[in-house]
Amino acid sequence: MWSETVVTAERPYLFGIAYRLLGSAADADDAVQQAFLQARDVEDVRSPRAFLTTVVTRICLDELKSARRKRETYVGPWLPEPVLTGALGDPVEDAEGLSTALLLLLETLSPLERAVWVLREAFDRDTEEVAAALGRTEEAIRQLLGRARTKIAEGKRRRVAAPSAQASLAAAFFGAAQRGDLETLVSLLRADVELVSDHGGKAKAILKPIVGAAHVARYFAGISQKALHMDITTAFVSLNASLGLLVYERGVLTTAMVFEVDDEAAGETRIARVHVTRNPDKLARLARLARTAA
Repeated sequence: MWSETVVTAERPYLFGIAYRLLGSAADADDAVQQAFLQARDVEDVRSPRAFLTTVVTRICLDELKSARRKRETYVGPWLPEPVLTGALGDPVEDAEGLSTALLLLLETLSPLERAVWVLREAFDRDTEEVAAALGRTEEAIRQLLGRARTKIAEGKRRRVAAPSAQASLAAAFFGAAQRGDLETLVSLLRADVELVSDHGGKAKAILKPIVGAAHVARYFAGISQKALHMDITTAFVSLNASLGLLVYERGVLTTAMVFEVDDEAAGETRIARVHVTRNPDKLARLARLARTAA
């Protein structure tokens, strides 16, 4: 039986692995709980962390197989479940490793490539340990890692703005939205900005991505004006180590927005992507934790 000390110490670490593998905080919680249950009667473990890493990784690999089947029938765009990562403006450890952009890139990998990349790149487990966890040879792990690195490198094109710059942009952007100042809104968006909404068929939302600074600016100006006449409150938070906005309607969390804010070559800070989560299944855990953190 694992001591409470081990469980408390290892739970955040195991959750970090599971969340990066599954893209779902609720499923990651379940995977970690299963790992402790499966390992509870194991004795004489030299390294609890290494052993639990193996258990939770294998649970997640099984879950990934069914998750891929579920996503084939998912209604509308699928986005990773947003997670709180600290107060807006605070430095966050491994900001890029938790970003929605990276989690979406990880979706392009095979389950084994994803597991190898997460364990080696995000958690710095050595090749021998990863091979043992996945039941593969070290040479196979190196090949999987090479393919994963290539795919991730090909998909990256962002230079993420510092938290302080994101906070300043947030104040300017939402101030302009409330004033209906389209010119300022457009200036704070990349020309090719894209807004995507995950609703899962369970909430009212835009059905297709909105692309282009003018279109996205009008969207935010419009919802800001509607909010003035409705019982809506908002809160800035850090979601996935990025600028986040929580929207409450009559006190209920109905929307979580994650803004990818780029620091462009000319030193301009602009919003490159907006990921909007409306699916209530993906907001339940976030709502609970946001209340606790308030």
